[in-house]
Amino acid sequence: MTRKNLGRATLAALPFVLAFLIHLILFIALKDRLPTRLAGHFDVSGDANGYVDRTAYVLATAPVLPVLGAVWVLMVVRGRMYGRAHRLLNGGGWAVAAFLQYVLGAALIVNLDTPEGGPAGSFPMWHLAVAFGVAALAGAVGLLLTRLVPAPEDPDAGKGPADRERITLADGEVAGWARTTGAWWTPVGALVLAATATGLGYGGNWYVGTALLVLTLLVLAFSRAHVTVDRRGLTVSGLLPWPRVQVPLERIESADSRQVNAVAEFGGWGYRIRPGRTGFIVRSGEAIVARQANGRELAVTVEDSATGAALLNTLVDRNRAGR
Repeated sequence: MTRKNLGRATLAALPFVLAFLIHLILFIALKDRLPTRLAGHFDVSGDANGYVDRTAYVLATAPVLPVLGAVWVLMVVRGRMYGRAHRLLNGGGWAVAAFLQYVLGAALIVNLDTPEGGPAGSFPMWHLAVAFGVAALAGAVGLLLTRLVPAPEDPDAGKGPADRERITLADGEVAGWARTTGAWWTPVGALVLAATATGLGYGGNWYVGTALLVLTLLVLAFSRAHVTVDRRGLTVSGLLPWPRVQVPLERIESADSRQVNAVAEFGGWGYRIRPGRTGFIVRSGEAIVARQANGRELAVTVEDSATGAALLNTLVDRNRAGR
């Protein structure tokens, strides 16, 4: 790891390390005033409707900040974000860490001095407003600190549309390209989520069960990507016809084929939105990356992406020439 990358990784990890230490110190300091059974879930009115053993609470919450911090470091160091997008990603990490730390800390505070077996205190909704305020302040601090470490430079910054690969087509020749791709584990994950949601529903916890069912539908919707390149531009849809993403030729500047790391560049799978880029990501691997005229990128993981990108560049040229 270079010295610059070490500095970027340190800046990205710092808010999560600080938030983890604050949460751990707060728990140790308040442990003697906490009941052995903590209120760990609250309804929309702030009343406790779920409880968890104090030790289980620590085991469940302690890894959240370190794991999320590790993912954020990976995105900062290997996420192919440059300039303003890189700074926003760093600032976002500070905001997320601060928000989570405040919410976890507030959950401990409302459990203070609760009698064993007695009702827990409520979780006032103003805590969420304060949490967002703290997150905004921490995000601003993170943005200021990014000035201490130079953002990485885009290796493609000097490449123009003329440097991209193309497919030769005769005058009047019509061409199109289409592929479907997916990952084997997404349908399996959807089945597990559906089974869990059903079990929770039968157990009476329909609040969480319904949320998991919605998540199941989202996982299924983005479990496969249908990608088309033709005279309409670049079109991407999931397992269902909707939601659909379409970028017309007139909005595309150029297209490339390159390898994409789902976690490092987009923080996961599905339809992902990041500073300066959007992704329809069903797996890691080769992808079509279309750069739009406004500088924003759309990345779509799909096999034979080199052919799709080359044809897209050819069709963009034709559209500009008015043929």
